[in-house]
Amino acid sequence: MRRVAIVPILAVLLATLGGCRAKTTPAAQPADSTASGAEAPVAATPAPVQSDLTQDPRPRIVCFGDSLTAGYGTEVGQAYPDALQKDLDDAGYHYRVVNAGVSGNTTKDGVERVDHVLKLKPALVVVEFGGNDGLRGLRIADTRANLDKIVSTLTASGTKVVLAGITLPPDYGPDYIRQFNETYALLADKYRAPMLPFLLKGVFGVDGMMQADRTHATSAGNKIVAQNVLGLIQPLLKKKS
Repeated sequence: MRRVAIVPILAVLLATLGGCRAKTTPAAQPADSTASGAEAPVAATPAPVQSDLTQDPRPRIVCFGDSLTAGYGTEVGQAYPDALQKDLDDAGYHYRVVNAGVSGNTTKDGVERVDHVLKLKPALVVVEFGGNDGLRGLRIADTRANLDKIVSTLTASGTKVVLAGITLPPDYGPDYIRQFNETYALLADKYRAPMLPFLLKGVFGVDGMMQADRTHATSAGNKIVAQNVLGLIQPLLKKKS
């Protein structure tokens, strides 16, 4: 497959993460709200039906994040958590994957939603936040504090946590980018959590793997993202006996 230059596209990636809204059909258009740095109103991803979860005895893996987790721009059932469920089933793992992604979320929004995630009683949580913080140029200290709160709250409950990161385009300056990137590594070290430095590894900049907005993965791209996440969480999983 032909690859295209990553650096110019990264600017587009972070320029639209903060303003995007969840959508389930290609007909909807991305919200153009980034010129002022303000986020558009966000449509939350519908929560799983509680009765359905209650009747499913499998331990839960919660994918907790923003639009990259929610599956913005793809049809229902084509987000990476959906592909991850299929991969787990095919590999003989007995887990239920829950998509807790909401487009436009910052790490602060993640802090506000972490109690809802805990109510799902997850065995493992994939934490994917930060891109929208970077877009808005939020203080690194605040982003780190929020992510620390999310991870510490989850780990204190006894659930396992893994981190999925994102990066920033060069426009944000080397110091800010370095500190931003270090955030994930510092948290991974502090909580001894497995880390995927770039969620879109093998997807970003690859023909057919990204949508026309050059920001979000296609259905095909989300299948690769799911493989990335599977490789991250596999050592923490138990196979069905």
